[in-house]
Amino acid sequence: MNTNLTRIVISGILLAVSWPTYGFSIFIFFALVPLLFSIEEINRTSAKNKGLNVFFLSYLSFLIWNIISTWWIYNATAFGAIFALLCNSSFYAIIMTVYRWSLTRLPRISSQLLLVCLWISFEKFHLNWDFSWPWLNLGNVFSENIYWIQWYSYTGTFGGSLWILIINLIALKWYRHYQVNRSLKDAAKGFIPSLLWIAIPIAISLYIYQNQPVVKESVEVVVVQPNIDPYEEKYQWSNATLLQLSEDISQDLISSSTDYLITPEGYFDEGFGFNLTNYKKDSFRDSIEGFLTKYPHISFLTGAQSFNLYPVSDLSPTSTANRLKNNRWYDVYNSAFQFNKKTQDQIYHKSKLVVGVEYMPYKRFFEPLIGNFLLDFGGTIATRGIQNNRSVFTNQKGVKTAPIICYESIYGAFVTEYVLAGAQFLSVITNDAWWGNTQGHQQLLSYARLRAIENRRAIARSANTGVSAFINTKGELIDQLPYGEKGALKNHVELNNYLTFYTRYGDLIARISVLIFILMISMALSGRLKEKAGF
Repeated sequence: MNTNLTRIVISGILLAVSWPTYGFSIFIFFALVPLLFSIEEINRTSAKNKGLNVFFLSYLSFLIWNIISTWWIYNATAFGAIFALLCNSSFYAIIMTVYRWSLTRLPRISSQLLLVCLWISFEKFHLNWDFSWPWLNLGNVFSENIYWIQWYSYTGTFGGSLWILIINLIALKWYRHYQVNRSLKDAAKGFIPSLLWIAIPIAISLYIYQNQPVVKESVEVVVVQPNIDPYEEKYQWSNATLLQLSEDISQDLISSSTDYLITPEGYFDEGFGFNLTNYKKDSFRDSIEGFLTKYPHISFLTGAQSFNLYPVSDLSPTSTANRLKNNRWYDVYNSAFQFNKKTQDQIYHKSKLVVGVEYMPYKRFFEPLIGNFLLDFGGTIATRGIQNNRSVFTNQKGVKTAPIICYESIYGAFVTEYVLAGAQFLSVITNDAWWGNTQGHQQLLSYARLRAIENRRAIARSANTGVSAFINTKGELIDQLPYGEKGALKNHVELNNYLTFYTRYGDLIARISVLIFILMISMALSGRLKEKAGF
């Protein structure tokens, strides 16, 4: 048991030190080997409760990974951090427990196929259910190694997850060989040719990188980084003051050729936000109109809170509506607005929300039982509304951009919906200040690079406290403002109309994995191959 405990701790540490933006992703190719070998060792014993042993040992390994990689959630919400760390670790431990069970029902190769497909199926599920937290999906690990993964434009991050799992299983084979023969030299001789499984995808990626067509069209974009502390300052500022601040910060960069001015998520959050039924009559909308009069060629893309009020009713008018005391209802949104002189105002509501902080998961079930308790970890007092379809904003020249809001930028297939709707570049507006100067804001910026590669869309990113940046269609950071610095950046952002394979077909690897997993689990349950089981 002590040896197995050592191994699973090593796996947890290797997973953690692989992670961007502080680690070395090469370790991810071997991180699961000690844990997988320990599972095999436990399965060979005659001990009772093998499944429980595997669950708890695996849980410890994944808890180490989760704590080291995402401890910074604590800065925003202590309860939310504990909930995320404990639950996320348990999900991965369940995967390993099912894998151990499958070793008693299927041949080893079939069990390993089940493990790969179950892991990827879980990652896909984790992108879509109400407790979604896909921050540690394996394919994200290469966000700082963009020259290794240019083929994500075909596979998305699930290609990376598949690559990692295959290499770990190959490495497991040779580690098992070493444990039997105790000859490091022989094991190395056998494993070294297998390194081609790492080298060949990297070579393909470099070839794709070198042969990417040059994008000729572009727009000039200015992104603003106001650097406002959301805990101490944010809600003391009026919208009018914030509008003036954005002009003061950016006016030296705005020229007659500037097409866009972009400010962060939730930039205009005074009071309850914009009343969507009559905000155009608000005096602040007149202030925006005055600003646009000075810069009539600019599209002003910004984040703001907004809301809809509904008539008195005993029943909720929407799945996300919140009840007022007088039996009226309202929806509140984390929104993006685009204002310009020549077109109608355009509005998009954030639709991938942070669990607990922005919405109550399974609201219709939990709210009657516990009220807003689950929302009390991040300062939000009401579930936010969403919209079902992605919107793109069109400027007066016909250029289309995706108004991606913060957390949405970690969802690969979700972002493709903007591109399929016509987005020629991606605008990411975010407020990462809640996490402080930690790996949280750095990783979120880094993950945006994956979206650029998957869709071959350049990105203009405006972040409240940083890091605001420009990313090209190859995922390269071409300019950025340091965290905690007030300022603005200007750059030319490439426009692209080409649809990548991944944009068109999405998470194909995940969908295939789900089908194979269903087949393999059915075979395991049937017991038809039990006599050929690996253990």
